Amino acid sequence: MEMDGNTDVHCPAAWPEELPPAGAEGCPDCGLIRHGTRMVWGEGNPNAPIMVVLDNPGSREDREGRPFVCGTRKTLQKAAQLAGLGQEDLYVTYVLKRQPKKAYEKVVARSICMKHLLDQIESKSPQFIFCLGNVAVQSFFEQGEAEVKRLRKAWHAPRGIPTAVSYHPLAINRRPNLWPSFLEDWQFHCGVPGGTGFAA
Repeated sequence: MEMDGNTDVHCPAAWPEELPPAGAEGCPDCGLIRHGTRMVWGEGNPNAPIMVVLDNPGSREDREGRPFVCGTRKTLQKAAQLAGLGQEDLYVTYVLKRQPKKAYEKVVARSICMKHLLDQIESKSPQFIFCLGNVAVQSFFEQGEAEVKRLRKAWHAPRGIPTAVSYHPLAINRRPNLWPSFLEDWQFHCGVPGGTGFAA
């Protein structure tokens, strides 16, 4: 797919996965363990300056168990690359640590799982946080009505850490017209021309 007239030279990759800490993998509190999906604690560089927060992990393997880079990861990695970032700069994690496969109590599960995310933030001390999608933003900001379109292109500190927001990569895949805004948000976060963020 070509974006903004640029030839797509990005080669998506399955970034290294960080294993859950001892005792966390079997956590039953949110109920998602009953969905049969495994816990994905985080991906990329655990010591990265930027922590990217999404709602929940997508598939990392296909039906045969082979490494698989889902559409969310492809779009995220492409925008990061065009903004001048690589795997070493980013640690990607989730509000929910398992991929939901059936109906569940969404608000309750997200509230319960926030403890894991807050533990990650405390242990890793990222310089910046980048929340992608309304679900991640609402959970992280503790504002049920928060919307990306009203909060993007500005710095916030809902947990005492500089935080920026943008659309979920799946939204970009479904509505390609959002791609320029998505890339603009990555550039804002990273301090490339016009931004005031990480690399500034």
